[in-house]
Amino acid sequence: MWKDPIVEEIHQFREEHAKRFNNDLKAIFEDFKAQERQSSHLRATLPIKRQRSLTHRPETPA
Repeated sequence: MWKDPIVEEIHQFREEHAKRFNNDLKAIFEDFKAQERQSSHLRATLPIKRQRSLTHRPETPA
C-alpha cells in the first residue's frame, strides 16, 4: 500500500509529541492550548452549535 509522506510525517510528530507527555491527553491538550496562546496566528472563535433533542418534539395540532 502506498504511504503518503506528509501523512507519515504528521503521524511521526503526533507519536513523538504524545511520548513527551506520556500519552496523557489532558497534558497534550494543555500543551496545544499553551502553544495557541503564544502564537500570533489569528484564530476563529465560533459559537457552540446546540443540537435539538431527538426525543422532544413539539406537539402538532391533529
